[in-house]
Amino acid sequence: MNDDWRLQIDLDDEGLAGSLMEHLDARELEHDLSDAFQDRVIVSRDGAQVFLYTGTRDQAESARGVVVSLAQEHNWTVNPKLKHWHPAAEEWEDPDAAVEGDAAEHEELIATEHEETEERGHPEFEVRVDLPSRHEAERFAQRLQAEGLPAVRRAKYLLVGAADEDAAKVLAERIKGEAPPGSEVRAEGTWQAAYAERPANPFAIFGGLGG
Repeated sequence: MNDDWRLQIDLDDEGLAGSLMEHLDARELEHDLSDAFQDRVIVSRDGAQVFLYTGTRDQAESARGVVVSLAQEHNWTVNPKLKHWHPAAEEWEDPDAAVEGDAAEHEELIATEHEETEERGHPEFEVRVDLPSRHEAERFAQRLQAEGLPAVRRAKYLLVGAADEDAAKVLAERIKGEAPPGSEVRAEGTWQAAYAERPANPFAIFGGLGG
C-alpha cells in the first residue's frame, strides 16, 4: 500500500514543530478525515519541519485544514506545502504535474484497499515500524504482504494491524526479527480501540526525521 501525498510545514523553530506534533497527537475528530485503518495520516518531524503523509489528495487536503485550524487557534504562521510522489522520478513534485494515468491507477488501488479493510474489519491494535529508508520500507511492506500481513505504508513508515494486545506484541517481536537493521518497532492500541471513550485520532505520530 503506497503513499502518494505529503504536506510539509516549515515552522520558525523546533519548539513550534514539537507543539504542532503534540496537538495533532491529542486532536479529537473535529474534521472529516476518514477513520478507516488504511487512511491513517502519518506525522513525522525533522527539526523545525513537520511532515504529514497520506494516501490520497483528499486526505491530504483535509489534513491541511486541520493544521491551518490549529495554527489559527495558536497564532502560528504556517504555509503547508502539498507534494505528490512521482515513482518514476523518485522525488516529490507539484501535484498538478501528476500524470492522469498514475492518478487513475492509485484510485483503483485505494478502492481495493477499502474492500480488503471491510473484509478484515478494524484492527484494535497496531504495530508501528519506522524504517531507515523509503526503499527499505517499500521492500519490507512487500515482504509482509507476501507473508499475509498487509501494511499501510507512508514514506518510510509502516502500520500493521493486529486483533488484540497479545497478537500485537507477538507480531512486533516477529517484525523486529525480520525488519532491516536500524528499524524501530513498537506495538500499541489504535484509536479504534479507544473510540468508545473519545473520538478517534486519525493521525499516527512518529518521531525522528521526515522523508
